[in-house]
Amino acid sequence: MGMGTPLLRVANVSKRFGAVEAVLGVNFEISPGEVLGVVGQRGSGKSTLFRVLSGVYAPSGGEILFNGNRLTLKAASQAQKMGIESVHQNPMLADNLDVLHNIFLGREICHWQGLEWFPHVGQMVEKAKGLLAEFDMPASILGQTPLNLSNEQRQVVAVARAFSRPNRLLLLDDSLAALNFRRQKKLLDYVQQASAQNVAVIISSDDLKHIFAVTTRILVLYQGRQVALKNTAETTPREIVELIVGTNRQEQVTPVIWAFENYYAAQQQAEELRRAQQTLQQSLKAQDSLNRQLIERLRDQLEALDRLNLALQEANRRLMTEREAERKALARELHDQVIQDLLSFNYQLEDVESEAADTLQQKELAEIRSGIRQVVSSLRQVCSDLRPPTIDSHGLSAAIRSLTHQWAKQANISVQLELDPDLGRLPEPIELSVFRIVQEGLSNVRKHSRATQVKISLARTATASLMMQIEDNGKGLENPIDLAALSGEKHFGLIGIGERVSLLGGTMKVESPVLGGMRMLIEIPSPYPATMA
Repeated sequence: MGMGTPLLRVANVSKRFGAVEAVLGVNFEISPGEVLGVVGQRGSGKSTLFRVLSGVYAPSGGEILFNGNRLTLKAASQAQKMGIESVHQNPMLADNLDVLHNIFLGREICHWQGLEWFPHVGQMVEKAKGLLAEFDMPASILGQTPLNLSNEQRQVVAVARAFSRPNRLLLLDDSLAALNFRRQKKLLDYVQQASAQNVAVIISSDDLKHIFAVTTRILVLYQGRQVALKNTAETTPREIVELIVGTNRQEQVTPVIWAFENYYAAQQQAEELRRAQQTLQQSLKAQDSLNRQLIERLRDQLEALDRLNLALQEANRRLMTEREAERKALARELHDQVIQDLLSFNYQLEDVESEAADTLQQKELAEIRSGIRQVVSSLRQVCSDLRPPTIDSHGLSAAIRSLTHQWAKQANISVQLELDPDLGRLPEPIELSVFRIVQEGLSNVRKHSRATQVKISLARTATASLMMQIEDNGKGLENPIDLAALSGEKHFGLIGIGERVSLLGGTMKVESPVLGGMRMLIEIPSPYPATMA
């Protein structure tokens, strides 16, 4: 098959979950040896598209042709038999098998012995060691189960499985994110090697440097729809970012570019500017000088620092908003698709159970249905953690009551809740941020405080600002609070809460009372509309 002949043709493909169009009207072709990048914001449909192409989901509409023939996949195993290998963002591994058997599951190296084929364990071990060594991963993990591995190790195992036999189409759905820099480079090198060997590759990544480094074309998705298909050599990162966010407005594109490529570099630059400001101030004080050139330089750097800090805050705010949108979409997908499918299976099993004549069979079916109900209950809790439904229907006060009630039962810690009856409804971003602050505050108590009682209060002040207090009777913290030390101890909750409060323009004070425990005081400027303030 020549380079000009498409290996895969996707024609007007869509995927619906109930009334939600996750992917709509996607069209592209890819030839052997070509590398296609797929980019878009969280919730743009990237992972859904990869799951459709790999056989995890059946498309709701459109047509997929592979090697000239219509592709109808009912399972990922069918795709693998055709030479389509996938590495998903969250690796699909068999947690009851060790790493070796995960790598070769369904593709075992066998030899003829007697009158039967048997797995050749020795050859599989040697090949697996070689695959892991390519990513600097020790062979000692071969005997472990995926449950005992880190996220990065699980991703390397999934990559090794995809590379364990020749393939014609390689699908990498954000597989780089979990890897360190060195392993990211090795995976990108492999993509280029596979392309040179006439393997077609489709890859997604939030890091545009990765996409521009290895792709020949870039497919851009926006809210489930295809908005562009660009030749990589004929476009720029800025143009792709404009397509990703759906605008070319400076104030929206610039923060997203930072978020994609230069966020940490910008933070470092801000710190350098701050140090330069302090140095200049000290120099002026020591010399008692009003040197005009130094004063002008100080003023320019202060203005630059202010602009940079505002841009960083906007980038942070946008990332936080996107994470909430992603949580909402995932909760909706779990509820509308997975939970409903499980309930449907449960009803079918109930019908089978009622018709079964065998008492033992009825008992086994009843146990299966009980297990399904427990899974549904757990999934509903996951949905609630991702996006509490109460907050959309009944507001912040009801959501906090529900959260604290559930948390108190699970943590076996008493909660005293004082909510202002005149709190009223707040803008959605404010309600979500306050809810997450309470959620993270309770998580801190459970992980670090050794407390037996928690008190939470939330009230409006005379100036309509919002006052929040979370207090426990646990072991407390050292005074003064050292955020750097907390970060080193992986006590990230207070840091995350501080970031949310800062983005709301509020203030936060953490103290350890004399009698013990920890008290967190937060004030948020009036979040109410002008008519209510």
